[in-house]
Amino acid sequence: MNSIKYIDLFCGIGGFRIAAEQIFEKYNLKSECVFSCDIDKYAQESYYANYGEYPSGDITEIESEDIPDHDILFAGFPCQPFSIIGMGKGFEDTRGTLFFDIARIISSKRPRAFILENVKQLVGHQKGETFRKIIKTLQDLGYWVDYKVLNALDYGLPQKRERVFIVGFDQPAWFTWPSKITKRLELTDILEKNIDPKHLVSERIRTKRHEVHKSQYYPSIWHENKAGNVTSYPYSCALRAGASYNYLLVNGERRLTPREMLRLQGFPDSFKIVVPDSQIRKQAGNSVPVNVVRAVVENLIPIILDQTCNIKQRNVI
Repeated sequence: MNSIKYIDLFCGIGGFRIAAEQIFEKYNLKSECVFSCDIDKYAQESYYANYGEYPSGDITEIESEDIPDHDILFAGFPCQPFSIIGMGKGFEDTRGTLFFDIARIISSKRPRAFILENVKQLVGHQKGETFRKIIKTLQDLGYWVDYKVLNALDYGLPQKRERVFIVGFDQPAWFTWPSKITKRLELTDILEKNIDPKHLVSERIRTKRHEVHKSQYYPSIWHENKAGNVTSYPYSCALRAGASYNYLLVNGERRLTPREMLRLQGFPDSFKIVVPDSQIRKQAGNSVPVNVVRAVVENLIPIILDQTCNIKQRNVI
């Protein structure tokens, strides 16, 4: 194999790409991202600044034949139609139908493997009917498919973020899901020391939080739900793309900085921030957790390499 070629659909700020490249480098494997796409202009700007490539736009307007051949397809397809925040509209939402563009590309390009990611609510959406339809669609394309809900807390990140991952292979595969790790980063590892005052909340909000809640952890992330109930944990609740970051406060006193939000998702500090704070918060909330993807990719790669060996052997015979 000269290099592993992959595509990055709904790429956002490249969480899949960073994770995959870290594993390829770990095992001295040559790799090449041959295609990426995202419709959001700010995500495109961040992607270009960090990877030197400007993603294509609307996937619904891209012909499958125009996408280069590849070995692995990565896609964290839009989750809002299936999430609690998105009110669970599913395929009734136009964003929910974007899964079928993934299926269209898989059918046309026949990658050896794929990894898809979405919110865990997808599994039970419409009493499981939506998810069964997704799995059956992938199986009908001739792929061996498996899935599992994984939590970023179990893979080294101080963030409770549960997401369903779907893996598929073009031939039967003995894939094992990555084991949980016992040690994770602490909040002290991701919190910045010199904070711009703009991230501090008002005295009114700070006083209100401290009046209704006394945290037993320090440092901690305080979370206020819509009912006004405040809880705190030695880790963050799941980052989200909307304004819900306003409900996550460090020690009840300030909001997370954009860099801290990226760290919570496993992005290295070398990641360049080139868009407004509001946009990088949205991008971090939309991203896949790098550590979790890295663990899944690491278990997928041996299968890809083994398939290559088997193909060569069959060709010789």
